[in-house]
Amino acid sequence: MSERIIAACDGAAKKNPGPAGWGWVVADAAGRPERWEAGPLGTATNNIAELTALAELLEATDPAVPLEVRMDSQYAMNAVTKWLAGWRRNGWLTASKKPVANRELVIRIDELLTGRDVEFRYVPAHQVDGDPLNAIADAAASDAATEQRAFGTAHGTAEVPGPRLDAMTGGGGSGGAATRRRAPQKKAGARRGGSGVIKAKFAGRCSCGRSYAAGEQIAKGATSWGHPECRES
Repeated sequence: MSERIIAACDGAAKKNPGPAGWGWVVADAAGRPERWEAGPLGTATNNIAELTALAELLEATDPAVPLEVRMDSQYAMNAVTKWLAGWRRNGWLTASKKPVANRELVIRIDELLTGRDVEFRYVPAHQVDGDPLNAIADAAASDAATEQRAFGTAHGTAEVPGPRLDAMTGGGGSGGAATRRRAPQKKAGARRGGSGVIKAKFAGRCSCGRSYAAGEQIAKGATSWGHPECRES
């Protein structure tokens, strides 16, 4: 029997609408990220970014293997688990007889889901001890939205994106929010004295340009996680 694929996807828009991007990550049986992708969308809404991330993930995974999709978007989750079947029956009209928003994307996802064993699991966004795959997908989508370029394992980018400080403290960028914010200034002061140091779950890159390994101690910096000694730089 084939093993289940574990994955997460997310979308981001820097304003709503604004520069947008999508991202997804696929993990191995132990939960370690194996491959990931992210891409730009130009100017788009956050909902378009969320749906695109799901469509791209579905296209990139084997339809014959059961798939678990972790996502933090209530809109995308409801679209595929509650509303999609009714929209299809109504000719892609809502209950109020209005055209379904983002119809082309919804139809694309419906076709990609046909005949597949897919389980959707909602995971809260921007949690310090939240789902690590969601954090990777969130960071990838945010980077794609900001830089407006595609990257990931297929593009030769080996290191997975790490969780951003704003994502871990309630900032926007996914899960229905339109922007990302830095942590409040009072929390920046609390970083002094060694607090906030944790062990990295995955390898990443510090703002100083040097990499850190999984299991190595990292701390919250101004915009990302990195070496404790670099967090004030």
